[in-house]
Amino acid sequence: MKLNRLNSLACVALLLAVAAADMAGAERQDREKKTKIYLQKENERLISIIDSLQNTLDRYRNEALADSLAEEMLEVYEENEDKSAAGLNPEDYTPEVTDSLLSIWYLHKQTSCIESPVYDMDTVRFESNVPDEVYINRLKAMNSFITLPYNDIVKQYIILYSEKMAPAMPKILGLCRWYMPIFEEIFTAHDVPEELKAMAVIESAMNPTAVSRAGAKGMWQFMYSTAKLYGLQIDSFVDERLDPVKSAHAAAEYLKDSYRIFGDWNLAIASYNCGAGNVNRAIRRSGGKRNFWDIYPYLPRETRGYVPAFVGALYTMTYYKEHGIEPEAIEMPAVVDTFHISKMLHFKQVEALAGVPEQELKNLNPQYRHGIIPGNERDCILRIPYNYTNAFIDHEDSLYTYKADEYFNPVTIKKIKDGGDGERIVYRVRSGDVLGKIAIRYRVSVRQIKRWNNLRSDNIRVGQRLVIYRGGNAPVSVASSSGSKAQASHKSSVDMNAEYTIYVVKSGDSLYNIAKNYPGVSAQNIMDFNGISSRIKPGMKIRIPKL
Repeated sequence: MKLNRLNSLACVALLLAVAAADMAGAERQDREKKTKIYLQKENERLISIIDSLQNTLDRYRNEALADSLAEEMLEVYEENEDKSAAGLNPEDYTPEVTDSLLSIWYLHKQTSCIESPVYDMDTVRFESNVPDEVYINRLKAMNSFITLPYNDIVKQYIILYSEKMAPAMPKILGLCRWYMPIFEEIFTAHDVPEELKAMAVIESAMNPTAVSRAGAKGMWQFMYSTAKLYGLQIDSFVDERLDPVKSAHAAAEYLKDSYRIFGDWNLAIASYNCGAGNVNRAIRRSGGKRNFWDIYPYLPRETRGYVPAFVGALYTMTYYKEHGIEPEAIEMPAVVDTFHISKMLHFKQVEALAGVPEQELKNLNPQYRHGIIPGNERDCILRIPYNYTNAFIDHEDSLYTYKADEYFNPVTIKKIKDGGDGERIVYRVRSGDVLGKIAIRYRVSVRQIKRWNNLRSDNIRVGQRLVIYRGGNAPVSVASSSGSKAQASHKSSVDMNAEYTIYVVKSGDSLYNIAKNYPGVSAQNIMDFNGISSRIKPGMKIRIPKL
């Protein structure tokens, strides 16, 4: 009996132990379940925090990148402070030299150089039979990603391009038919508004080999430093600023970066003309406003018209038919083939064996400065009309050896390499600079810098401006002021003892118009010979060299 009771108690104890174990297991499972839920929630919370931190980090990285980019762009601008991103000095915006406002039109070899009427857009008032409502509705109908404003200033530029530029616009529009599809594809690839393609019209009149007096080159008018910043190759053989395709890629990137800095496409467009520095100054002077028309009064005079000119050019490219303009047929190949060149190749070799006219090769490959493709130094491309493709392939093996000793004479090649690229820059002396340091940077000699700037000693001061021809390949004679108050006299490339004619400047004269009356003489020749800038006044006596 007693044994049975003990057994019963043992069973109860066992059952209680089992029950306790079950309860403990249940509690443990419950705790584990709660812990799992807690951990899941905690994990979600931590992920949310990490995502937030990552977003914040990305934002600061982008801001830092923009600040870094802005600093680099401004530094490039500082090096060429007297020049715009498009390539002109403020004083260069005179009727005889400005290419931004289409006063002089440089076109392809097969087109003649056209002079359009020169207007002072600050004072001129055009009249048109087109009502304002029509202009407004047409601009709206363009559905542009970039804001296209309309006011009295914009109206003047619309009339300028659509009516007053009648002699030039047919040729410009003819070239647009060839180049604009290329630019649209490039700008789309860079995720920038394709409307920006119109800037090529106001920059260079669609001429790939346009060169401003300040040294900006190509269809997109890049200065040397800006071009290098955006990856364009420039050396003694190649200047990719003259390559319409590669320079368009660089222009798209420049405009995208400007937009990231200023947050407005019209300000980015203005920056392309006068540089980021001038736009920043205008923003500060306006009290921090970031709308083009708010900072308009504080921009350089020539830049005030740049955005209106952009609207006028884009409008005319869209509505030229409504104004009775017919694009001129421009002889450009319908289809072009591209070859990768890995050896030295001369245009004359291609012409002799493949039959491609040298001028066509120059038109399609303007980046090769001497007609030589330096394929042995880097990967280069050659564009030829499609109808010559088979002939090129058939003779490709013998192309490179044909008269190679003549075309690639070591003396000739050395002369080209030693000449440098000859890019003219205006360098502003900084703290710690000495002539030797500057000379090494630009691959010139101290003696050359002193000669170009009429310096009698090696002493230079902070803020002083020095004219330098990168690589030493300068014109035979250089006129410059070195940033001092006194304009130094000098010997010209045409010797001062050479024969000349005295001309008395009349009201309305410009050096360009004067030079036209003397065959073989350019405005630059007159400036060099007289040691003057492009600014002339009535009554001023200048010497015209007899070339």
